Amino acid sequence: MKRAEKTLYYVSLAISMLVGLWHFFVPNLFNWYDYLPMQYENLIVGIDYTNYCFSALLFGISFVLILLGKSALSLNRETIVFYTFLTVVWVFRACLAAFIEPWPLEPIPAAAIGQLIGSVALAAMMVTVSISLWKRSRKQ
Repeated sequence: MKRAEKTLYYVSLAISMLVGLWHFFVPNLFNWYDYLPMQYENLIVGIDYTNYCFSALLFGISFVLILLGKSALSLNRETIVFYTFLTVVWVFRACLAAFIEPWPLEPIPAAAIGQLIGSVALAAMMVTVSISLWKRSRKQ
């Protein structure tokens, strides 16, 4: 189980980090600004700030947790807490996608379905690792 836990730990964080990196480019990839009236410059700036800060935090926390991988896998409580926090973020994202406010299927159904599957899969991986780490740390 330790090997699977280690693999899931690093894979989940690598995916999370890549999503954070990818999110820097989302506004231009999906032409967000085409849907907003240009006279609402404050709205555009607010959306940019939110997106860039989210991207930086997601990328940064994932990257730091990769660097602290040995610490987490050796059951350092502080590192496990940070990993669990990131897990909660992804579980919240998966719940949004699945139940609370699903991504609309229009204009690109594949993007909505892909985000749903991806966020649920990533959240499931991270929950598995978090539970495993907490169980092992309690035994010590």
